[in-house]
Amino acid sequence: MRTRRPARHPAPALAALLLAAALALTGCSGAGEDSAGSGAADRGVAAPQADDKGGAKEAVPGGTGSGARATAPPKLAASHIIRTASLTVRVKDVPKALEQARTGTENAGGYVGDETTTRDAEGRERTRVVLRVPVEKYDEVLTELEGTGKLLERSAKAEDVTDQVVDVESRIKTQRASVARIRELMDQATKLSDVVTLEGELSTRQADLEALLARQESLKDRTSLATITLSLSESPVKEEAKDDDPGFVDALAGGWSAFVTMLRWLAVAFGAVLPFAAVAALIVLLWLRVVRPRLPRRPAPAPATTALGPLPTARPAPESPQPRTPGERD
Repeated sequence: MRTRRPARHPAPALAALLLAAALALTGCSGAGEDSAGSGAADRGVAAPQADDKGGAKEAVPGGTGSGARATAPPKLAASHIIRTASLTVRVKDVPKALEQARTGTENAGGYVGDETTTRDAEGRERTRVVLRVPVEKYDEVLTELEGTGKLLERSAKAEDVTDQVVDVESRIKTQRASVARIRELMDQATKLSDVVTLEGELSTRQADLEALLARQESLKDRTSLATITLSLSESPVKEEAKDDDPGFVDALAGGWSAFVTMLRWLAVAFGAVLPFAAVAALIVLLWLRVVRPRLPRRPAPAPATTALGPLPTARPAPESPQPRTPGERD
């Protein structure tokens, strides 16, 4: 007679399947709750209430009685705006204006950020400083900085990030609920493999939560404190006004400048010709002192002669006496 072996129950496989289903439901339920809550909050409509009999009753606006509840008016979400401005101001004394800007910023509850100071070729100082001030004091500090000198350039920008703030807050709420559910599952887990899987999932979701918190902190800092970039430069030295009509001194200065320019060009031309002139003089000197004395000289031509003797040279003809006039004496 054969004995029947007891059937094995797939306990490990069933536990793993339940764990995967729980993780999937964790994400879906959190997203569904946040989406439903945000949708109801945006529409400003009260959610239906269930009565004792299991039916649903909608809230009637303005209604009274036990089965109706007055709906409150929807609340307007606070706006979150990032404000930035850039100013270029010309002042007489840059260090003094910079100290004034620092004092005004600190009195408004802000602080001074990056600072850069340079000097140009003429010795004028230029300073660029970044100021962070509370949004409530933004306009006041901006007006005060414009009055420190002559305003050369101004630009302001406002960026509305309300949607980003609301989205980050909703995701943080969902992620925190997800992390809490994973921790509850870890407390209920009895197997080492389940614990290892849950720890990996917890680490991933905890890292995502920390990234969302960092982004929320960055948005909070940028919306609560406005950024003002201030550029300060010293005023240039004023030059004396000159007459438009030229005078004797102007003409003399112009003539002297032309004369100096001419001498300069002559010197340049002489310098360019000097090497060629030196070579030519050396060649002539060598010809006269070395080459020419060594050349054979030609004999002097002899006078022409005949058989009777040398030919007589021609004599000049005597001058003929000029005729005298009747009035002249001997």
